[in-house]
Amino acid sequence: MSRVDFSGSLVDGWFLPDPKVRKSDVEFNVDKLFISPQDKAAIQHGCYFDEAAAKRVLRFFEKYLKHSKGRWAGKPFKLLDWQRYDILAPLLGWKRPDGTRRFRIAYIEIPKKNGKSTLSSGIALYLLMADGERGAEVYTAAADRDQAKIVFKESEKMVRASKPLSKRLKIVPSKNTIVHYASGSVYRALSADVPTKEGLNISGLIFDELHAQRTRDLWDTLRYGGAAREQPLIISITTAGFDRHSICWEQHEYARKILKGVVDDDAFFAYIASTNWEDAEARVSDVVEIDWRTPEAWYMANPSLGHTIKEADFAQECKEAQESPAKQNTFKRYRLNIWTRAETRWFSPEKWNACGGNLPSDLAERHCWGGLDLSSTTDLSSFSLIFEADKEGFVPVLSWSWCPDESLMDRVRRDKVPYDLWAEQGFLSPTPGNVIDYDFIFHKILEIKELYPYLQVIGFDRYSATQLMIQIEENGIDTIPIRQSMTGMSAPSKELERLIVGGRLIHAGNPVLTWAADNVVTISDASENIRPSKEKSTERIDPIVSLVIAIGARDSVKPEEANVYQERGLVIL
Repeated sequence: MSRVDFSGSLVDGWFLPDPKVRKSDVEFNVDKLFISPQDKAAIQHGCYFDEAAAKRVLRFFEKYLKHSKGRWAGKPFKLLDWQRYDILAPLLGWKRPDGTRRFRIAYIEIPKKNGKSTLSSGIALYLLMADGERGAEVYTAAADRDQAKIVFKESEKMVRASKPLSKRLKIVPSKNTIVHYASGSVYRALSADVPTKEGLNISGLIFDELHAQRTRDLWDTLRYGGAAREQPLIISITTAGFDRHSICWEQHEYARKILKGVVDDDAFFAYIASTNWEDAEARVSDVVEIDWRTPEAWYMANPSLGHTIKEADFAQECKEAQESPAKQNTFKRYRLNIWTRAETRWFSPEKWNACGGNLPSDLAERHCWGGLDLSSTTDLSSFSLIFEADKEGFVPVLSWSWCPDESLMDRVRRDKVPYDLWAEQGFLSPTPGNVIDYDFIFHKILEIKELYPYLQVIGFDRYSATQLMIQIEENGIDTIPIRQSMTGMSAPSKELERLIVGGRLIHAGNPVLTWAADNVVTISDASENIRPSKEKSTERIDPIVSLVIAIGARDSVKPEEANVYQERGLVIL
């Protein structure tokens, strides 16, 4: 579990026994209930834990619910400790001073196959008929209707498998609705059509797989749908994602602050089960990343491992992930709950890091080729040099990047990326003002030419750098346009991939280039052409794109042509 440990005696008054609670066979050991710093602060605000309320939901699950699939189909819902003490008891047992439920929003982030959909289905049914809310409106929502129906359909199966529930609840399959007539309550699966959600009077909401929500429109619409209710509860339950600009990342970050005690919010329930919940993979944390290939990492993220998940199957998936960068990202996200930088990683971190050796001292004596990627004037722009290989076939590269100075700290706060540190270290150059000064880049390239006089030619995108390239040509540096199409970028992209997989690239651990390499998502076509995609990548990849362009420039000029333009200063159009 990822909550901060709390040692010491329990605070007086945290546990409020109810004398009316009858003895039952519900398993509940109060000593196993975790008390976080956030809970301790809530106690000081008058909140308390109601054992009767906690036992009520636990009894509902184990007495009335049954599993509907797999090896446990038809068997009673026997709760695991993490479901009992980490989720259900605290989420529905803590109360405010006025006796209403303490928590109003819950963020639950756990890997796939830990039974989160089944747990969500049971919670939805509890909120429908056992929460004491007359006229309850309970909904499941997701990025699309099919996803939203997963939790609902599981609830439907639970109802059919339970005689007590099937007697009290009416299923209306054609409307994806379950009705509890005794309390006048309904439970429905929503579509993703945002405008139709206005006016809902939500008492309970299960937002499934929040990481798949591409915009925040649906979340914002439903977020305040229970404003008129006395104790509404919105639960988002998800696996880790990759988009750092999404509503899910926003909720993840807020939940993490709650767990660390940075933010004090009595109404927000946070639970994150992850191999690396401090997000060391973002390279902005001092936390050492646990080796994801070890059982220690697997159990840290998967509270149901060894119960609903077989370790042997998990080990096989991990073995497969080690053989493929694409599978590795998927394994880390879905099975270890680690937020990655891209949906499908192009380069294996191990392969990339293996190329981080020291640069040779003779670069000024080698031929080299440049690649310039100019983004919009408010974003990152990058320039790369690729040098000729040595006798062993090792190919050194250098990279420079620029961004507007005035927006530097905004980027640090927004993107959670240490641009300021990179600027101090000299790997990133802020240019004066709120837009990139291309003249600044122009003079830097002239300096680079002085340092590396055997610069042969600079590749560029003809649609974004024409005027700057004219200035560069007028100063005696040859240029060549590199098409940013699939056919124009595929060969140099594959060459870069070959160099990295073969361990022949030397990038010396440049952190900006490494960050971009971690962000890159590629796209391909029917002819197996590939290229980096800025549209698919959620973070900046300009340094890598400039490196691909540099390789394209190198491979676009035949050796005999290079000798001619080096001697005569020929401009290649």
